[in-house]
Amino acid sequence: MSKQVLTYIDAKEFAYIIDSVSVIVEEASFVLRQDGLHLRALDVSRTAMVDLSIPKEAFEEFPEVDELRFGFNFKDLKKLLRRVKKGDKISIEFEEGRARIKLIGKATRSITVPSIEILSEDLPTPKVVYTAMVKTASDVLASAVKDADAVADEAKFDASEEALVISASSDKGEVEVRLDKNSELVYEFDVKEPASARFSLEYLLDITSKTSKISDMVTIELATAKPLLLTFDIPAGGRISYYIAPRVE
Repeated sequence: MSKQVLTYIDAKEFAYIIDSVSVIVEEASFVLRQDGLHLRALDVSRTAMVDLSIPKEAFEEFPEVDELRFGFNFKDLKKLLRRVKKGDKISIEFEEGRARIKLIGKATRSITVPSIEILSEDLPTPKVVYTAMVKTASDVLASAVKDADAVADEAKFDASEEALVISASSDKGEVEVRLDKNSELVYEFDVKEPASARFSLEYLLDITSKTSKISDMVTIELATAKPLLLTFDIPAGGRISYYIAPRVE
């Protein structure tokens, strides 16, 4: 394979994207297609899925290929990205099963890593009919989840025609965060029928805290006893979506 180059103008932003993906998976394959970069993977327990999409136009350089797959260990990748400085850009050169990752700023720092074999599967988009959708600020959701984590290990999401309520309770106490339909922090609100489900905070806490660093807005989609769908808009027309399986009684 001839050398193919992928360049993203803001290395710190790219580092936040990788950090957000690594909440769910330790390793996964980037898939480069003609329309952009994609990644879709399940966690080891198969209770959570991350779906990343960044359009070709978001990159300064993008490979001219029909499809290119490259498996990364995100723990190793994050070690390099910790060295990112403001103003750096990141370039990844793919060639013969290896990737040379360069951080380009006042100086150029690089590391070469091999592609790792990922026992991947082509994961379909979950077929869930959602009955409630609320769009709000990412930091509002992050704060609500953090509040819930202070008293319990799970949070309950309840959507009605009037509001989305995120609550948690245990022997430590009770927490309730209410996002009213007409609140200035609710940008879209569409509840076709009431929905309710409980979710572990194990992933939700990290997802919301890390992804809110690169996303101002999140779309929350809910249906009773169905996976929670969180979609974060990220710069340059990209998005990161997370599906989180509900806890059952």
